[in-house]
Amino acid sequence: MKKTICLICTALFLLASCKAKKEQHEIYTDLRPLKLGAMSSMDYLPFVIAEKQGIYDSLGLDLSIVKFFSANDRDAAFQSGNIDGTVIDYTGAALQQANGIPLAIVMENDGYFHLITGRNSQIGSIEQLKSKNIAVSRNTVIEYSTDQVLAKAGLSPGEVNKPEINKIPLRLEMLQNGQIDATILPDPFATIAMHNGNNSLITTKDLGISVTGTIFSQKALTDKRREIEVLIRGYNLGVEYIRKHPQSEWKDILVDDAGVPKSLTDDVVLPQYKEAKLPSPKDLESTLVWLKEKQLIPAAYQGENLVDTIKGINYR
Repeated sequence: MKKTICLICTALFLLASCKAKKEQHEIYTDLRPLKLGAMSSMDYLPFVIAEKQGIYDSLGLDLSIVKFFSANDRDAAFQSGNIDGTVIDYTGAALQQANGIPLAIVMENDGYFHLITGRNSQIGSIEQLKSKNIAVSRNTVIEYSTDQVLAKAGLSPGEVNKPEINKIPLRLEMLQNGQIDATILPDPFATIAMHNGNNSLITTKDLGISVTGTIFSQKALTDKRREIEVLIRGYNLGVEYIRKHPQSEWKDILVDDAGVPKSLTDDVVLPQYKEAKLPSPKDLESTLVWLKEKQLIPAAYQGENLVDTIKGINYR
């Protein structure tokens, strides 16, 4: 009798294990190709990991990740329908939707930004940024993050000089040459700057704010909703892969897709990637308040339908 019970329990355990494995790696059929845009950053690494490790192939999704080197080119491709969705900052997403581009954010991403001060600037605290030259890309997440840093120290945007330098590599070069005192940089540029002796004073993660997410056009959300669901499932499996495998096993992806110099792959600090979750209402509200204060979006705009919950995703 005991032997029979043991055999039954073993069979049930194996059946449950097979079922769990099948659910995790279920192959979806009749999925249409999906195109996702991104710029070099840490934000989209789980997508890339899932693509490069064959996770999306195993799920049955034909995913193309289209890399851009300019936010303008990325946005133009999105608005023209050449890509279905893209990784973007909340300021850019809200600006586009408020100006009539039908879209929605489907998940938060985990990348963050550093406020980097020049190695010879002698700036050791946020308060010391007063009257300093902090380069920004005007009306973007870079300026938004800069203003959030200033607010933490009780400084208003008008108490610093904010020269407009749109290109990140140029801001980094000017910082290293002492032509500006500070600037906001994403990785891998922040890691490069710190490697060269510049200092990270604070990050958006330290401020407790998130600033980036993944958006899709309303057309894609209507026509390719199942594909987007599978995309996010693959993202979650990519996060799981990153947790279980050391960076040394996939450092080529850091070099080829995130733009990390080969010599710095051991130095770059990755975000603590989490399974997909929706943007925080607090972060979105803060973004909208800032955009309205700068009169970049209508005062009446409330961000209706700015977020879309994808059915079947267990948002964390």
